[in-house]
Amino acid sequence: MGLITLIYSVYGFFITLATSGIGLAVTRLISTVHTEGSNDPFNEASSVASRRILKSSLTYALLFSVTASIVLFISAENIGLLALGDRRTVPSVRILSLSLTPIAVTSVLYGYFNGVRRVYKSIAVQICEQGVKISLTTFLISLALPKGVEHACFSVVLAGVISEGTSMLISALLCLHDRKKYTKNSTTVVKFRDKAPYLHNNDTPKIDSSLYGIFTVAFPVGVSAYVRSALATVEHIAIPWGLKQSGGVNPLGSYGILHGMVFPVLLFPSAMLNAFSSLLIPELSSLQASKNTDGIRRAVSSVMSLSLLFSVGVSGIFISFSHEIGIALYGSYEAGEYIRILSPLIPLMYLDGAVDSMLKGLGEQMYCMRVNIADSLISVILIVTMLPVWGMRGYVAVIFITELFNTSLSIIRLLYITGVSTPCLKWIGIPLLSVILSTVATRLAFDNIPSLLLLGDKPRAFTELLISSVIYICTTLLLRRFSVSKA
Repeated sequence: MGLITLIYSVYGFFITLATSGIGLAVTRLISTVHTEGSNDPFNEASSVASRRILKSSLTYALLFSVTASIVLFISAENIGLLALGDRRTVPSVRILSLSLTPIAVTSVLYGYFNGVRRVYKSIAVQICEQGVKISLTTFLISLALPKGVEHACFSVVLAGVISEGTSMLISALLCLHDRKKYTKNSTTVVKFRDKAPYLHNNDTPKIDSSLYGIFTVAFPVGVSAYVRSALATVEHIAIPWGLKQSGGVNPLGSYGILHGMVFPVLLFPSAMLNAFSSLLIPELSSLQASKNTDGIRRAVSSVMSLSLLFSVGVSGIFISFSHEIGIALYGSYEAGEYIRILSPLIPLMYLDGAVDSMLKGLGEQMYCMRVNIADSLISVILIVTMLPVWGMRGYVAVIFITELFNTSLSIIRLLYITGVSTPCLKWIGIPLLSVILSTVATRLAFDNIPSLLLLGDKPRAFTELLISSVIYICTTLLLRRFSVSKA
C-alpha cells in the first residue's frame, strides 16, 4: 500500500498537468450559457455555444494530456529511481502514462454533464469505472501477487488504466446521445454555426468559446494547480523520508497504513457530499449570473448546515467505534487507532470540499488555489522540520494544522462574500449533542445486551454503525424540530 501510494503521489501531478483546469472551466462556461436566468436555458444559441465550448475544450485537453503522457513515459525511469527511490515503481509509472489522455477527455465530458445539470450521467460512468477497476484489480492482483510487490503494483495500475479508458468511451457515447437529444431544431442551429465564437443572444451570456477563450479560463487555474500538485508530490515523497529519519520501523508501511487504509475509510462517507457538491458549481454560477443574491445566501446556508449535520455525525460515530472498524476492515489495531485520532478532523475535511465547490461556483477559484498552495507549502515545511524529530506523531500534528488553516480561510472567505450568518446552535450544537446521545446509547446497548455480545468483529462493527446512525438521524430531527418550534 505504501508503494502504490507513493506511485500515485507522482502520478497525481501529471494528472493535474494533463487536465490543466479544464473540468472546472467547462462546467462554468457551459452553466453560464445555459443559465437558468434566461427565458429558455436551452435556446439555439446556447446549444451552439456549448458545442463550440466542448470542441475547443477537447482540443485543449488533448494538447496538454498528450504532452503530459509523453513526458511521463520518457521520464519514468528517472522518476522511479531518483524521485521515488525504488526501481520497482518504474514499470507502474510508465504504464500510468497511457491513462492521462482518457482522464483529460473524461474531465471535459464530466464538466459538460455538470454544466447542463445532468450530473447523474457522470455518476453512472464513475460507478461503471469503479466496477471495472475493482473487478480487474481483484483478478489481476490474484495472479501477480505471488510474483512479488512489483508485479502486484503493476497489476493495480494496469487495472486503473483500463478502467479510465472504459470511462472515456462510455462518457463519449453518453455525450453524443445527450447532444443529439437536447440540441434544439437542427435547421435553426445551422444558422449559428458560422458565426463568431462569441455566441450570444438576449437570453445567453456572451462567451468566448474558441480555443483561446478556453485557454484564458482554464490555464490560470491549471498553473495554480501545477504549483499545488507539485508541492503535494514533494510532500508525499518527503513523508517516508521524514519517518525514516525519525528512526521509525518500516516508514513506508506506516505511510501506507495512513494513506492507503485510514484515509479511504475517513473519506468514504464524503462520497455522498462530493456528489452533492459537484452540483453546486453550476448552480451557484447560474445564480450569480442572474444576480440572485438571496438565492445564493439560501443555497450557501443550506449546504453549510447539511454538511456539518452529516460530518459531525460521521466524526462522532467513527471516534466511538474506531477500533471495531479497524479490526473489522483490516484486522489492525493500529489502523483503528489512527481512525480514532484523525476522526475529529472529519467535519473540517468534509466541509472544506463543500466550501471549495461553492467558492468555485462563485468565481473564487483563484482564491481557493492560493489557499491550497499556501496549505501545501506550509505542509512541506512542517513535514521536513517535524517528522525527523517526532515521526508519525509529528505527521498527525501537521495534518491537523494544515486542515484547520485551509478550511478556516475558505469558510471566512465564503461567509464574507455572501454575507451568510452562522447559527452555531443549529449548525454545530444540535449535531454534536445528537451524536453524543446516539453513540453512548449504542455503546451501552452493546455492553449490556447478551445477544449483541456474541456477534463477530465484522457483524458487530456494521451493527454498531447502523444503529448509532439511525439513532443520530432520529435525535437530530427531533432536536431541530424542537429548536424551531421553541424559536
